[in-house]
Parts: sequence; C-alpha cells; structure tokens
Amino acid sequence: MPLEERKLHMSARCEETLAVHGSGEPVATKLQRIAEKARKEPDFKFTSLYHLMNEELLRECFKRLRKDAAAGIDKMTKDMYAENLDANLSNLIDRLHRMAYIPQPVRRKYIPKPGSAKQRPLGIPCLEDKLVEAGLVRILEQVYEQDFINDSYGFRPKRSCHDALKALSETVENKPINHIVEADIKGFFDNVNQEWLMKFLAHRVEDKRIQRMVKRFLKAGVAEDGSVTVSDEGTPQGGVISPLLANIYLHYALDLWFEKVYRKSCTGIARLIRYADDCVPRTHRGVVFLKVRCCTKDEGRPLGAGLQAQASNHLKLQG
Repeated sequence: MPLEERKLHMSARCEETLAVHGSGEPVATKLQRIAEKARKEPDFKFTSLYHLMNEELLRECFKRLRKDAAAGIDKMTKDMYAENLDANLSNLIDRLHRMAYIPQPVRRKYIPKPGSAKQRPLGIPCLEDKLVEAGLVRILEQVYEQDFINDSYGFRPKRSCHDALKALSETVENKPINHIVEADIKGFFDNVNQEWLMKFLAHRVEDKRIQRMVKRFLKAGVAEDGSVTVSDEGTPQGGVISPLLANIYLHYALDLWFEKVYRKSCTGIARLIRYADDCVPRTHRGVVFLKVRCCTKDEGRPLGAGLQAQASNHLKLQG
C-alpha cells in the first residue's frame, strides 16, 4: 500500500477508534457514535466493534430476555442464570474476549403451522447464545439501520407489519398502480447462502472477531433426536440474530437489485415493500418477475440456488 494510502487508512482507523472508544462513556453513547459514523460515511468499514461486547451491554441485553422463554439443550432458564448473574457475566465475557466462546446447537421443536395440518420446526437456542446474539444485534444494528432502505420493514426497530401495510395502502391509493404482486422467498431462512452472507457482512464490518463469532453461530447446528446436524446453508433457527442477518442478505440480494437495477428498466412507477422474506412489488406498467440477485461489485449475478421468489398472488388493477 502506497505511503499516502497508508496515512489515509490510519487516519480513518483513528477516527473510528475515537468514535467507539470514548473513555468513560456509557455503551448507549458509543453505539450512537457508531450509528452517526455509519450514516455519515456509507462506504466506511468498521474494524473495531467487538470490544463493545462488555458487561454493561450484556447486562442490558439480559434484562430484555423473555423470562418465560423455553430453555435450550443446556436447560438453563433466565431465573437460573440470574441467581449468579455477576459471576456468570464475568465468565461469559472472559470467554468471549479470548474467543473461547462456542455457540451450542439449537434444540429443535415442532409447533403447529397456522392454517395448515403441517408442523413448523422451531429452534430454541441456549440462554447464553441468546444473550451473545442479542449483544451482536445491538452493535450491528447501529451500522445497518443506516443502510437499509425505507421500504424494508421486517424485524427492525420501531417498524412493524402495520407500517408495511400502511405504505402499501398509501401507494395503491395515491399512485397510478396497475399491478400488485405478492411474493414469498421459498424456504428463505433454511437456504440462505452462508458464504455470500459473510461477504455481505464484510462490506461494512471488517472486525474479524465479529465475523468469526457470526460464523460460529451459523455453524452451531441443530440438535434433534440425539444427533446434531450442521448445514452450509441457512441462518440460526430461532436465533436472536437471524432476522438481522436475513435483512442484511436481502438488502444486498434483493432490495438494492430492485432499487438500482430493476427500477431503471421500468417505464412507470415501481416500488418494492418487503417484510422479512415476504414482499409486495407494485408497478405502473408490466409485472414484476422477482429474481434473487446480488447488487455489489458482482452486480447481476444470481445468488443462492435454493432461493426462489414465488408470486403467491397477482392483482391487476383497472383504471
């Protein structure tokens, strides 16, 4: 790397350090600094975030865990962990910062699927895994909430399905819309391409310890009937971090493709409203045929052979 480039790189690293290592500041303030930097510098890559996985952050995350949640394979409940909370957090933090923390497989349980005779598999993580994932989400959200498009509504702070429906209603009522397509990405959470997910994560987060910990959760596996299955595809079942990872993946693979590629090919109005793996594209002319694509340096390259966007409903409006 040329001397001038090294100086610029070191300067950027110094600014990042000042942004997230404020001496004596509460974690909430440091997280806000990260969000501000991410918003002001959309191309900036964060290399120093993992240190924020400290007692203050994890204690706050622990308070937010559901008290009545089912236990994972460790059979540890929130009440049991709270009996010796200080020592448990101290031990957890020590393992985290030695990179000795290894996520455990999630316990698979089957629950009735609404409107169907079939059962839906549910993953139940161990308590400490929930806690660590919650900490990672708090940190990563500060970066990606600045990047996600406005029409992405699923599993995001201060957003809900009601907001998505409101956006849909306002568009249909106030814009010249001729076609509405309701689409679902078949088996999305089970078929996410983990290799591409990690590449997408690296676009903004170059902190190797964050990357390694996320990768460990992806490879934690599923425990069922006495055996553990590890897959090269999908996100952690039932994991606290899964919705955020899904949004990161679809931000690059679908949202940006629609905004930067597909929209430019339209002769009229086109809008994509997405809630997790469900989306509703609307167009003034023609019908949207969805393909999961990458919108990065390899723009236009299809992603994830197991991912298929299926149009479950197509409504043609008259007028």
